[in-house]
Amino acid sequence: MQLQDKYRVALLSAYALALYGFEALLPTPIPWLRLGLANIITVVALMLYGFRTAMMVTLIRIILASIFTGTFLGPAFMLSFSGGVLSTAAMGAVFLLTRNLFGPVGLSIIGALFHNLAQLTLAYFLFIQRIEAVLIISPVIILIGTLTGLTNGVISELLIRNILKKKDGTLQNVH
Repeated sequence: MQLQDKYRVALLSAYALALYGFEALLPTPIPWLRLGLANIITVVALMLYGFRTAMMVTLIRIILASIFTGTFLGPAFMLSFSGGVLSTAAMGAVFLLTRNLFGPVGLSIIGALFHNLAQLTLAYFLFIQRIEAVLIISPVIILIGTLTGLTNGVISELLIRNILKKKDGTLQNVH
């Protein structure tokens, strides 16, 4: 990995951590509900710099955020780690296989869905172990996740367009 790539990953990870910290300050109606604002940076990283950068940003963000909040290797870390890795992998696979089919909004919704599926599956096997409870809460979690994924995708798209826009209005390739 070249020095420029390391700087890029460090800067994107710092942005993701800043959004994570900002989000932690926001009041939520449900204690476990998170908007996933840091995932905006993951989508931007994936679309502009590729899967490897996106996964590195995700891993750095999850590990450092859990160390900062004191949840490293605890249940919250495990849920966040599983959701983050699976959602980034799913977005990366879809982006690679269907490069022109899904934009930032579609990728973000896919990421949110896989994030929720990973967390629900892990919560079932590690904590709940009652399928009825998981089936009852799943539609609510997936609906909220889809809405936040949509919102984060729209923000990602605006951010990507602004990054790519040159002063004369044409787009440049960042790869």
